[in-house]
Amino acid sequence: MIASSELIAELKQRRACRVTLQAPEGLKRRLSELAGDLRSAGFTVLVSGDPCYGACDLDLELLRDTDVLIHLGHAPVDSTDRVIYDIFRMDFDPTVVLEAVPFFTTRRVGLVTTVQHVHLIPAVSCILEEAGITVTVAEGTDRTPYPGQILGCSFEAARRTGASEILYLGTGVFHPLGVQIATGARVIACDPYTKTIEEINGERLLRRRHALIEKAKQAEEIGILVSPKSGQARRDLAAELASLSPKATLIQLREVTADQLLNLGLPCYVNTACPRLAYDDQVRWPVPVLTPQEFEILCGVRKFEEYEVDEIR
Repeated sequence: MIASSELIAELKQRRACRVTLQAPEGLKRRLSELAGDLRSAGFTVLVSGDPCYGACDLDLELLRDTDVLIHLGHAPVDSTDRVIYDIFRMDFDPTVVLEAVPFFTTRRVGLVTTVQHVHLIPAVSCILEEAGITVTVAEGTDRTPYPGQILGCSFEAARRTGASEILYLGTGVFHPLGVQIATGARVIACDPYTKTIEEINGERLLRRRHALIEKAKQAEEIGILVSPKSGQARRDLAAELASLSPKATLIQLREVTADQLLNLGLPCYVNTACPRLAYDDQVRWPVPVLTPQEFEILCGVRKFEEYEVDEIR
């Protein structure tokens, strides 16, 4: 990865001398080349090798030892001083969305994607409009600053379209599943690389979550997991949840892993860190890991019919 002239200019404008580089797992191998370019430009560079799961997971400890943290691959989720967000854009042929048109049952659809593809939303919208589809793209929010952008912990851009059908552009099924549960809309997922088009239905996920809640009712002790990470620390929420049950104990964990949960030894946990932990990783957890909303169902303050996907807002 080559350091852009704009990035070097911004570092010089900030009078930075020592720079930390951070990237999620899929982009870490690009950091060595970027570090070399920055060293050639006169900067002292330190690479963060610890796990990173998003802009909510900034390496603030290393930032204390340097002037600027360059976070690669994500948009900001909050206003943090001395952090530069360098989005890693991924291109594809925008005409691939024409493959999704036969799946629509309405002429008005909402459009969402992840930050890697938001720069293609105007081109995709034009192509769909020419095919007779009216496209609605919601404006950005504090947590998702780009129009049409969603995160695994925020589906506000999907809700704000107000559309009964939503097109998701991107890989994987977690994001479109979240969109479907969060909005109740009919969701069509388009993988722009495999050209796979499918309708997403969250019913199977909801059945699995209901079974976990039922299993968790047997637990005599419950750990409420709290994250110290910059964009995941929902301490007030954790304290509120702990007040709902005499079985609950607050537990702070930086990295939530199966081994850590086994070592703690509790029969059930409630996750207030990254919402994806409860959903994506349940197959590898040794015991039920509930979302805050699911714990409210367990405690009787919410009905399962009022189920909401966990989000950080």
